[in-house]
Amino acid sequence: MTISCDIAVLGGGIGGYTAAIRAAQAGKNVVLIEKGKLGGTCLHQGCIPSKALLRSAEVHATLRKADTYGIRIAEGAVSIDFGAVQQRKEQTVERLYKGLQLLMRKHGITVISGSGRVIGPSIFSPRSGSVAVELADGEMETVVPANLIIATGSRPRVLPGLEPDGINMMTSDDALRMDRLPESILIVGGGVIGVEWASMMVDFGVNVTLVETASRLLPGEDAEASAELTRQLRKRGVRILTGISLKTDTYAYKDGQVSISADTADGGVLLTAEKLLVSVGRQANVEGIGLENTDIRMENGFIRVNAHFQTTEPHIYAVGDVNGGLQLAHAAAHEALAAVDHLLGRQTHSFEPGSVPRAIYSRPEVASVGLTEEEARRRGHELKTGKIPFQAIGKALVLGETDGFAKVLADAKTGDIIGVHIIGPHATDLISEASLAMVLSAVPWEVGQAIHPHPTLSEALSEAMLAADGSSLVM
Repeated sequence: MTISCDIAVLGGGIGGYTAAIRAAQAGKNVVLIEKGKLGGTCLHQGCIPSKALLRSAEVHATLRKADTYGIRIAEGAVSIDFGAVQQRKEQTVERLYKGLQLLMRKHGITVISGSGRVIGPSIFSPRSGSVAVELADGEMETVVPANLIIATGSRPRVLPGLEPDGINMMTSDDALRMDRLPESILIVGGGVIGVEWASMMVDFGVNVTLVETASRLLPGEDAEASAELTRQLRKRGVRILTGISLKTDTYAYKDGQVSISADTADGGVLLTAEKLLVSVGRQANVEGIGLENTDIRMENGFIRVNAHFQTTEPHIYAVGDVNGGLQLAHAAAHEALAAVDHLLGRQTHSFEPGSVPRAIYSRPEVASVGLTEEEARRRGHELKTGKIPFQAIGKALVLGETDGFAKVLADAKTGDIIGVHIIGPHATDLISEASLAMVLSAVPWEVGQAIHPHPTLSEALSEAMLAADGSSLVM
């Protein structure tokens, strides 16, 4: 069977389904091809299930310190039913999955469940960009679009010599499927995924060791935020080793324990745990999708695109993790919107990676937008900064979560906000105001003059903005 359409989307993750919906809203005939489940990594193996687990871990940690709020719980009364935790996670995912399916029907999007492969010029089309789809029953369909959007996403990257078996050595995908909590876990990689899993596991009562080859956790984030997160994770019992070199050829599994040797600044060390989680970034899903049948160019394992997310074949676009940009779900969604608007001939605004907020759902949360202080100074900015600790914020005291701070970076000459960094309670919610301020080219005093309700955590950002101009009322 051959299906002709205006736009075909290869991949049904957040980038793919966002593109499909935007195109359908414009009256286009859209076909979306997905070999797994609609929703992709974010819904089924990433954002949503991991945050559901993090929430359960947070509740457990809160109950364990309930006495600090004047609530008495009999000793031993708080326990974890990990099966129920996993069930809640699955129910959350399933509810969103059904909602997404409803959206596809509402917008008249044809969803084909099968493995798609881009094909070259054929009797159906004089140019590459059609997609041959192998269905579950082995039958084939050919989708012939005027434009193709590739949104095949990414998967966990593995280290040579540390290829996960899914049970004792895991990726983050594997860890989501654990049927019980281990007594101990060794996490390799102190980036976003690594620190989220370390925070989750220690809150569940697991003995956690977190190792990172760089000199600090979250090497891409602000150094002060990194240091504060490291301090708080250690305070909660996470063993953290940075600046290490793993000897992958020493990995072994024996008597229910994984082990691996590493070199540190203080000498060699043998690391052991019941489970090992490898979280060292992600790689694009570009294999087996037929790129060799096109003139699409690759760069460092990703599909090369221009500012409008066009590949080197102008009628083919690539959005999300597969193009090697910001590997964030919300970035993929906005790339999809920009790509569709461009192929529809609409006026488009340039996509500025620096305006995309970054969110880390550890405890405490870490969120940022724009440049770090190190990046700003390296680029020659003369800075004025404002930094307010949550200890100075009434709502943080009420919540019993006073660690962390809000930090604002502004250019001393222009006054422009060039970076905001928050570590503390609900940081991932608070960062949106900073993101909006940067999109609107606001200066600190404008945000500081906006009335923020009291008592709220948002006052931390308001006061940090005022502090950048030396006019904070709480410091």
